[in-house]
Parts: sequence; C-alpha cells; structure tokens
Amino acid sequence: MAKSTLRKVTMAVLAPAMAIGATVGLASAPASAAVWSSCAQYGSTSLNGYTLYNNIWGSGAGSQCIWANSGTNWGVWADHPNTGGIKSYPNATKAINKSITSLGSLSSSYNVTVPSSGAYETAYDIWDTNHRYEIMLWMNKTGAVGPLGTSQGNVTLGGHSWTVYKGTNGSNDVFSFVRTSNSSSGTVDVLPILKWIKDTKGWFGNVTIGDVQFGFEITSSSGGLNFTVNSESVSSS
Repeated sequence: MAKSTLRKVTMAVLAPAMAIGATVGLASAPASAAVWSSCAQYGSTSLNGYTLYNNIWGSGAGSQCIWANSGTNWGVWADHPNTGGIKSYPNATKAINKSITSLGSLSSSYNVTVPSSGAYETAYDIWDTNHRYEIMLWMNKTGAVGPLGTSQGNVTLGGHSWTVYKGTNGSNDVFSFVRTSNSSSGTVDVLPILKWIKDTKGWFGNVTIGDVQFGFEITSSSGGLNFTVNSESVSSS
C-alpha cells in the first residue's frame, strides 16, 4: 500500500509519459493484435467507458507494458525486481460519481488469469470524490503482500467472506477487505460493503463514490510475468 492518495487515480494525467522497457515490447500481448498498448510509465487510454492506466508509480520498479482488446479485456506483462514495496497498479477505471444513498446498485464481475509466483494482489480500489477514503477489495493474493492497518475481524458481505483491515497511509483512510480464500472469477456486490462501512461501522458518512478501479497491485514479478483480465464489468444504477 502506497502513501500517495492520487497514485491510482490521477497520476496518469499529471505525470509525463516515460517510455520504459522499450526493448521488452509486448511479449505478453494476445495472438490477435491488441487495439491499444503502451510501455509508458503512465500510459493511459479510454475504451468502452473505462480508462486504462499502466500506472508504474512505485520506487524501484522495472519494466511493464499494458495491452487492451477493450476496456474490459486487457493485461500487462511486468518484470519488477524481487524487492519490497508496491511497484505498480495497472487498472481499468469506471467513473460512478453518485452518493451511497443515491445508488440503487453497484456491482462488478471479474475473470482473471494470474501467475503462481511473484508478489501481488488482484484488487478493486474504490475512491470517494474527495480522495479521503479508499476501499480496497482483494480478490486474490500471492507472495509477501498485506494490507495497511489492523484487522477488524471477519465479515460476509457482497457474496464473499472477508477479513477487514482499517488503517491510514497518512493521506487518507484505507479500508481493505481481503477475501478469506483466493478467487479468480466471480461477481461482487459492492453496495452492501459501502453501506456496511457507512451504516454499521460509521467510518464515513454519505460520501460520493468517484471511481471504481480494478487491476493488479504488483510488488514483484522478477523475470517477467503475465497478468490478464479476461473479462470484467462494473455496473451501477
């Protein structure tokens, strides 16, 4: 978990593009040519209502390239050294911009193919519009990775069982829901989780949910590993 509030939301806009890993290319791209690809540090594009970010934000990062067939079918090849600290969070972002009480529904489906080695988690990262609160949903994890804060116990919400952690990175409060067993595909009902934080725990009020992001928070992937989102969708009403 990094200490920069904007690391996964706006750095792609604020930071200049930096070509890295140019000699690596897109070795991980599917056989059919991707409609978009980038090895730039903060490479981004918009497809089908989603914004894709390569987002190599952590110190000591190696090479990483992102490709996409659509906003909901994409992946990365990453070669980050076997050192501590998060190196990147390549993701697809869907803008919501509705308060919790005005949401009738908010859910997402996911299907990923992830490596058996390295250190990373597949996670949703959900932000309020003021970037004061960050809600992470860890769907699977591998290697030496762990959430910020202290355990608040277990809860079953949104169709999954989680261990909940509450902490801060110095800039914003972070609530992490770590699935009690790894999952590579399924559906998560996000709205009951937000309501539980608001109504049951009182950790925030009727905040406006800005972005729902989904991707891979990568700490290490030495030698080059492939991470693929076979499909995903975020829907709200």
